[in-house]
Amino acid sequence: MAVNLSVNLNKVALLRNSRGHDNPSPRVAAHACLDAGADGLTLHWRADNRHTREADVRDLRAICKERGVEFNLEGDERPELHALAAELAVDQFTLVPVRPGEVTSDHGWDLPRQTPIIAPILARLADRGVRTAIFLDPDPALMVHAAATGCARVELYTEPYAAAFATPRQDVELGRLIACAQTLTAAGVGVNAGHDLDLHNLPTFVRACPTLAEVSIGHALLADALYLGLGATVAAYKRACRGEATTPPVTR
Repeated sequence: MAVNLSVNLNKVALLRNSRGHDNPSPRVAAHACLDAGADGLTLHWRADNRHTREADVRDLRAICKERGVEFNLEGDERPELHALAAELAVDQFTLVPVRPGEVTSDHGWDLPRQTPIIAPILARLADRGVRTAIFLDPDPALMVHAAATGCARVELYTEPYAAAFATPRQDVELGRLIACAQTLTAAGVGVNAGHDLDLHNLPTFVRACPTLAEVSIGHALLADALYLGLGATVAAYKRACRGEATTPPVTR
């Protein structure tokens, strides 16, 4: 079964913000991605509004609802973020830890130490009908604690695998992801994944992890779109989500 592709449009918002106007528009990009076959859309709303803003969350939630696809909102422990997720009845909320000064998400929750912090947040959102997920490092020892948080899914942090791809450590890192997925599946927790997945490494991961439900991809997809066009790039990532080999553009 093909893995669902949720396109993260933060970088479209970042490019827009760099100019101070509404070009490029995340709304237009959202429709283009969905027209090309994306299964859903993702935004990570950070407190500093460096890319996504509250208005973007509202806009893309409305588009996803209109188009009949899932909207995944990512973010940290801020109460206003959870209130917005509940108000908009987002399809999925992925709780991601944030370290001051970080450029991008680079670590997952520390379980079970931080379970008392995140479990009440997840419970409140679940009570409002929101499917919940948490961001975890690909350490099989962490996965045994995931179900106790009350999350419906775990998003596995795939940067270590991506960094090791096509090196002698590839099989080690891929094996860690597979072990994590197996532990989660046995516990009744769904498996998502994201961070630095691209057309090079995604097909191998998909073929090796049959219980993978969804990948969230933004940076690499939009970098490829500079050369292939947005619609063609989404179509290529959809093929990769079926485990099919693709021909990535040269971007670096």
